[in-house]
Amino acid sequence: MRPASTQCIPRNMDHFLGLDSFYSVVFVLAVAVLAGLVKGVVGFAMPMIFISGLTLVLPPEQALAALIVPTLVTNGWQALRQGIGNAIQTVVQFRPFLACGLVMLVISAQLVRVLDARVLYGLIGAPVALFAALQLAGWHPKLAQRSARIEAAVGGVAGFIGGMSGIWGPPTVGYLTAIDTPKQEQMRAQGVIYGLAAVALAGSHIQTGVLRAASLPLTLTVLPFALVGVWLGFRIQDRIPQAAFRSVTLVVLVLAGANLLRRAVFG
Repeated sequence: MRPASTQCIPRNMDHFLGLDSFYSVVFVLAVAVLAGLVKGVVGFAMPMIFISGLTLVLPPEQALAALIVPTLVTNGWQALRQGIGNAIQTVVQFRPFLACGLVMLVISAQLVRVLDARVLYGLIGAPVALFAALQLAGWHPKLAQRSARIEAAVGGVAGFIGGMSGIWGPPTVGYLTAIDTPKQEQMRAQGVIYGLAAVALAGSHIQTGVLRAASLPLTLTVLPFALVGVWLGFRIQDRIPQAAFRSVTLVVLVLAGANLLRRAVFG
């Protein structure tokens, strides 16, 4: 017999969402709020937290489908917070990154059901975690000037891993940190980059069948909870100075890299 507290949840809601219990529903919604909160503070890590949490109660493919709509909507919000004009300017500014990233995302999304991503997770996770840890320890390498070739290469790597896993933040943030991007510009750039990537990801996974009618109830249910988390995170992010923002970003990068290494080892 279910606890009385579950009476506010529609009967069979858990099965409707593809989950096996009421407690799984509560867990998934809590993960959505946490993922949104972290994203609101540092601009990224929502897919990392979503995938890490949801795969504890869902198959990986279903977890990937669940994050698509929240990722699309929250990144659109983040990209447009400072106006559509600034967002368009960011698209132009980062066009090599975006072009290569979107092409590689579409290609790698087709491999999601056939390619073992663990090797790629290890290759990405190790340098990301090392880079962020060294920066926290006081090493601050910076690119003397922006390079279209480097930007395109990083965009391609981010897009390739993003197409398979929905996680494209670590390489992107590593690059934005290396070119010493100011806080507000970095938040906007991440929103634009991830938002356009989320559009491509959604389209690709409609084609692959990952995002389909059966997976829509869950992704639409977690959306408002993710939005609440992002709203809370924005309120925190607006109040922290650039130095604190950079430090928090690097800490989350270390965790993101460590999580990718965990997935490389344990799957």
